[in-house]
Amino acid sequence: FNLGVIHNKGEGVDVNYKKAIAWYKKASKQGLKEAQCTLGGMYHQGHGVDVNYKKAFEWYEKAAQQGFAQAQNNLGNMYENGRGVDVNYKKAIEWYKKAAKQEYANAQYNLGIMYRHGQGVDVNLKKAIEWYKKAAEQGDAEAQCTVGGMYRHGQGVDVNYKKAIEWYRKAAEQGDAMAQYNLGV
Repeated sequence: FNLGVIHNKGEGVDVNYKKAIAWYKKASKQGLKEAQCTLGGMYHQGHGVDVNYKKAFEWYEKAAQQGFAQAQNNLGNMYENGRGVDVNYKKAIEWYKKAAKQEYANAQYNLGIMYRHGQGVDVNLKKAIEWYKKAAEQGDAEAQCTVGGMYRHGQGVDVNYKKAIEWYRKAAEQGDAMAQYNLGV
């Protein structure tokens, strides 16, 4: 796996996705969840291979079944967007929840989106902001900006400009352009 990372990132060698994939495959076949998830990402993004959502899904699923939060989140994303599998919001939520319970911020944010837009669940702004806040409290700038907006517009919470500014500022200080704009407004 580490040799794959070295070739993937070009650490001490030229970037070579094909070599990276070869090493990731060896580690993946031995059951290393990190390698399986990374290999899924290579197929998902088309690094060293053609984009292949079905193969990405298969590798993510192997790692997700082992409890790897990043892969669980990625699998949720595949179900949410119909990549390599039919769109299935219920399955997306199921996988997002598994990752979110492991404090995986991106999955927490994704759950907020699902509740906010009623994808696979009834619209529930209170639940949406609960999940957004969990991600925001871990430093996720996009979630911080979203929480700021929800306080600004009274979505799932009472309007509170002071809290909106606090959350926008946290995101803005991390370089989030939308938060910087909203803070200016």
